[in-house]
Amino acid sequence: MTHQLLSALIVDDEPPIRAELRYLLDQDSRVGEVAEAGNGTEAIERILADRPDVFFLDIQMPGMSGIKLAETLKNLRTPPAVVFVTAFSEHAADAFELDAVDYVLKPVETSRLTKALDKVAAEIANRRPAASAEGMHRLAVERGTTRAFIPVSDICYIEARADYSTVICPGGEYLVNESISSLERRLAADGFMRVHRSYIVNIDDVHDIEVARGGLMELRLDRIDASVPVSRRRTAEVKERLGIG
Repeated sequence: MTHQLLSALIVDDEPPIRAELRYLLDQDSRVGEVAEAGNGTEAIERILADRPDVFFLDIQMPGMSGIKLAETLKNLRTPPAVVFVTAFSEHAADAFELDAVDYVLKPVETSRLTKALDKVAAEIANRRPAASAEGMHRLAVERGTTRAFIPVSDICYIEARADYSTVICPGGEYLVNESISSLERRLAADGFMRVHRSYIVNIDDVHDIEVARGGLMELRLDRIDASVPVSRRRTAEVKERLGIG
């Protein structure tokens, strides 16, 4: 099967950093065209004109910040995948709230960029509608050095952990090298729901609802002794899904 090469856009106000990242991307056989932009305004123009598959985005730039740019691009019908590339780790939570595929710290290492491109390729493949209506049935997971496939019905919930996700089942925990946003889309047809920026829950496992300190709602799960928080902005949607007022 022939795979289309990824088109990428690097957005950073420092030319040497753009040049270094371009060099690293050029070494990966999955990447085709690589363009550059020095600020948010130029980036928007290039994205609207060229429709890149992924853009590698600095956070702290003069004028429009990377966070603001990512928020703006979420309004597109088919926004590009986002990988934040920055020297500041304190922005990670904001980045993943915007459904970033990955968050890479400068200076960028080849192995770390390869891992980010793995996630980008998975994200783009999962946007294709082919299998979404029928559900996934099984999910590829890792435990230590072992790779396995588990039935999605075994999953109680999934938690985002920085640049990967943890799958929690009655039989233990597994790692998935995939963003929680990508898993949300892939598992929607199997009865899973995003209830928090960091959590996806198997709705069939919810057996009780608790109100935690501060008025936040938590979901008690049936097969394991665990509670999963519900974010304030998703509370109404979760209540509707569960059929409660």
